[in-house]
Amino acid sequence: MEFRPCIDIHNGKVKQIVGGSLRDEGNQAEENFVSEQDASFFARLYQKYGIKGGHIILLNPAGSEYYNDTKKQAISALKAYPGGMQIGGGITADNAAEFLEVGASHVIVTSYVFKNGIINYENLEKLVKITGKEHLVLDLSCRKREDGYYIVTDRWQKFTEEKVTEELLERLSVYADEFLVHAVDVEGKAAGIEKELAELLGNWQKLPITYAGGVGSMEDLRQLQELGKNRLNVTVGSALDLFGGDMEFEKVLSICGIDK
Repeated sequence: MEFRPCIDIHNGKVKQIVGGSLRDEGNQAEENFVSEQDASFFARLYQKYGIKGGHIILLNPAGSEYYNDTKKQAISALKAYPGGMQIGGGITADNAAEFLEVGASHVIVTSYVFKNGIINYENLEKLVKITGKEHLVLDLSCRKREDGYYIVTDRWQKFTEEKVTEELLERLSVYADEFLVHAVDVEGKAAGIEKELAELLGNWQKLPITYAGGVGSMEDLRQLQELGKNRLNVTVGSALDLFGGDMEFEKVLSICGIDK
């Protein structure tokens, strides 16, 4: 299990938010933490520890009055740690190359591919022609319904008809280098992981998968290790002391096999 750090940017600032609270209208979100440091500070910190594969997420849509400030922060982080971080949030075939050129190792995509409730294979193939499979992460962030977990889009506000299953992972694996999965219902709450989802993801092992959502203690980390059969990578957000939480950054790294 690798530690995959995050830099979430909303309204031009690095934040930790409650995932399900995000609303495009009024650029609103329930905030757990707003950093006084900019995005490049965190990118340099992750670089110092040699941690790769973390993700930068732009939480404002392109039409937002804050989008340019959010994008500026993101690009500063990519330039501070070239090749060290992935970027997501509003990525399309039109702008993917720009982010790769300024230093992203991968682009992370949800809404452009999962469009109108289903997988848009035309968009997916167009994207892969630009990025290559080796630079594409598909974001399968999901919320639970009665019969399982369904992918959500548009900053986690809209349900799709696509259910997260091993068959879906298999089908999409030919297009992507990795998957990123936020368990949106517990994202930002630091109150425990989605055990059922972690076990489902851990049963499949063909590509790296980063799990994010609900990790609030070292015990949660160990539980994720066990349920995910040590195959899942992990993001810790609002519970981390870097973002105002109680989990010590270096202890988290130690559990994930990084000793400094």
